[in-house]
Amino acid sequence: MPPDRVLARRRTIGDRIRSARVHANLTQEAISLRTDIRIATISEIEQGRRAALIDTLIVIADAIGVPLADLVQE
Repeated sequence: MPPDRVLARRRTIGDRIRSARVHANLTQEAISLRTDIRIATISEIEQGRRAALIDTLIVIADAIGVPLADLVQE
């Protein structure tokens, strides 16, 4: 289990993904179709329950149409 500070950052990134997705008027299903990532996986990333590889974050950022930095900035 990762330390609490890592889990908190993971949740923050998930919140940013969700916010950007909703702002772009996209559903998790739409992101899934654009990225070939399962809806359940996208949901778990957004909830901070799953760690995402950098490659996955890049693909999600591209699907939403935002810079990767917007999702991971501190």
